[in-house]
Amino acid sequence: MQLVVARIGRAHGIKGEVTVEVRTDEPELRLGPGAVLATDPSSVGPLTITAGRVHSGRLLLRFEGVADRTAAEALRNTLLIAEVDPEEVPEDPEEFYDHQLIDLDVVTRDGTEVGRIAEVSHLPYQDLLVVRRPDGGEVLIPFVSEIVPEIDLEEQRAVIDPPPGLLDDSQAEVASSREDS
Repeated sequence: MQLVVARIGRAHGIKGEVTVEVRTDEPELRLGPGAVLATDPSSVGPLTITAGRVHSGRLLLRFEGVADRTAAEALRNTLLIAEVDPEEVPEDPEEFYDHQLIDLDVVTRDGTEVGRIAEVSHLPYQDLLVVRRPDGGEVLIPFVSEIVPEIDLEEQRAVIDPPPGLLDDSQAEVASSREDS
């Protein structure tokens, strides 16, 4: 099974380094020197990591055959893809791979059916579960423990405890209101 583990950003310096947007909870395992990664677009790869370091809070990587800024800049926006055994699970029991979450049934604590996870959207500050509703609509569920307290892979379901208004706009609570002057 293939998993996207990073997206290449802009070139850094003149010696072929690039910044990367990490999309894995295990960068030391997936993005270490010697790792050979497939790419999207596939015409760019595969790429072999020769070195990596953290600079000002960003991961910088260098690849075999990429020796200057021009070559590094040509890789911008390329997705890095690792081959992963589908039976492999993250070490932390509170972490999940996207493929483990896709197609899980989503129910509220009281058992009300909400829908099924269609995708996991990775945003800079938190992940969102994109849930397809039975009526064809979709709802975005912040993937945080307060709202998604339970993932049961054996039962193939995610239990949510949605705040008012997350699933039904008519139940939304207004925190404050402005009076017209």
